[in-house]
Amino acid sequence: MSNATDPSDYCTLEICPTTEAYIYYVPSLAGNAFYLALFAVLLAAQLVLAVRYRTWGYLAGLCGGLILEIIGYIGRIQLHSNPFRFGPYLEYLVCLTIGPAFLSASIYICLGRIVMVYGEDISRLRPKTYTMVFVACDLVSLVLQAAGGAITSVADADQYDLAQKGINIMIAGLASQVASLALFMALCLDYAWRVYKSPHNPNPDTRMRDLRHSLRWKAFLAGLALATVTIFVRSVFRVAELKGGFHSSLANDQVLFMTLEGAMIAIAVIALTVLHPGLCFDGLWDQTKWSFRRSRDSEMQLIELLQAAVVIA
Repeated sequence: MSNATDPSDYCTLEICPTTEAYIYYVPSLAGNAFYLALFAVLLAAQLVLAVRYRTWGYLAGLCGGLILEIIGYIGRIQLHSNPFRFGPYLEYLVCLTIGPAFLSASIYICLGRIVMVYGEDISRLRPKTYTMVFVACDLVSLVLQAAGGAITSVADADQYDLAQKGINIMIAGLASQVASLALFMALCLDYAWRVYKSPHNPNPDTRMRDLRHSLRWKAFLAGLALATVTIFVRSVFRVAELKGGFHSSLANDQVLFMTLEGAMIAIAVIALTVLHPGLCFDGLWDQTKWSFRRSRDSEMQLIELLQAAVVIA
């Protein structure tokens, strides 16, 4: 995988088959340019919305993820003219692999805010605990994926064991992302059930009550659910893809990649942008920010954090 054996030194599409390239097909120029343009527009929209509604924490994850998506698709566009080049291949591989971890972080931030809207008393965990645990899981996933990509990228063609070790670490990172997303969805369903079973015990604040009954709020929840599911589907696909290795038929199926990677992430980010919390919280984003209120509360939150970490482990 290292550029020490870069086939672009002696290969072009005219003289070498694509089976000697880093991917066994010529990436679609139109398809990848579409995703590049779409993610660039969505990034601009996220920046405007963040400035307008001051949703900085939400922006951080989406901005990081979208920048990585843009870099990744620039790499794939470069591979269209020459799929034998190592640099663009590495851009695409690493950036599109780790980018969705940043998007997940923005989703995780929202759960704590949702709990504040309905009420902390009916939640299994405190709002801050949800965010801290899942963002920490996201960080672990991100580090594993980046480390695996780095190891794989420096392995020469004859260093199969080293390359496989990198692949295995990337798989572990993606698998941890799948696990944390699955747990996140389970806890979301658990909280939704608790809200349903306690219709008379939500947050009594009249502003929160009006927000809960608004159409925009319900649309926001639906959009967040859609984004979570699509990122989950994408992550499961990438685990299966990498499990077979870079030379497997699954890893070299352009249609599947453009559908289960590109389209899934595009749907997720569109949902997270069109149904932006700044638009759907009706000006209450800042009011739903959790905080450590008392020292005793702080101790309880730390205990819950440790308990949640044990459950995840």
